[in-house]
Amino acid sequence: MTTSPTHLALLTLALLAAVLLALLAAVAAGLLAHWDGGSLPAALLRAGIAFGGTLTLLTAMVALVAGTLA
Repeated sequence: MTTSPTHLALLTLALLAAVLLALLAAVAAGLLAHWDGGSLPAALLRAGIAFGGTLTLLTAMVALVAGTLA
């Protein structure tokens, strides 16, 4: 099965958007946890959990859409 360069470019852009959205969610979760009175290590832990969970969900969604369109 051959894939077109356009398909690969769109897949790359979708994965980049997923990483950026996960990073935004991590920053928001970390800031909210720190502003709530949590320590800095606890806020970083929450940010890491939010990043991992969001990236996992968005990557699964990108894979589902790419599999459906291919």
